[in-house]
Amino acid sequence: MFGFKIIRKLLSFIILLILVALLWPLGQVWYAAHNPTIRKADVIVVLGAAQLDGRPGEVLQARLEQAKQIYDLGLAPKIITVGSGAPGDRTTEAASSKNWLISHGVPRKAISALAIGRDTYASTISFTDEMKARMKLDAIIVTDPYHCYRAMTMANDQGIVSTCSPATTGPSSIKNAGYRYLIRETGAYLAYITLGRRGIHISDRNQ
Repeated sequence: MFGFKIIRKLLSFIILLILVALLWPLGQVWYAAHNPTIRKADVIVVLGAAQLDGRPGEVLQARLEQAKQIYDLGLAPKIITVGSGAPGDRTTEAASSKNWLISHGVPRKAISALAIGRDTYASTISFTDEMKARMKLDAIIVTDPYHCYRAMTMANDQGIVSTCSPATTGPSSIKNAGYRYLIRETGAYLAYITLGRRGIHISDRNQ
């Protein structure tokens, strides 16, 4: 009987640890989405999303509109657009993003397009390497709200001080995304901190 009580307490403790391990990152993902820290930086980084023959999709356009807004506020003098193309594409996410920004008044010389990365990790390695080569170590990342925490964590792991300015419109905004995106991003963050930091990476190209 005494042994059964010990086992029951041990199981309860293990269940509690599992719940904390799941709820803590979920809370961090939610908090980062709802409490962005906007301040001056060296560059604005626009993470890629789907484009259609050179025209940004709804998710990417929302990110670009946000990047244009904070650029106009003078929070950073440069913008880096990131993202390769899917097989068969005639252009890339980075190029279509750059063209959109130019057509909306951002000077061409203020934008660098990095056509590398079909997932968050590859895109992060691309822009952090570029920043370090230019001796720039401070970035404002523009992406979807629930994607912010993982994107910032990856950049910070590469030695870049980062904050996030999440898109406020579009299908992946807080208003429209719903809790499935929150749960999915929590799972993706857990996969990154348990596997990704060890060199095992899982594609997340539905961002």
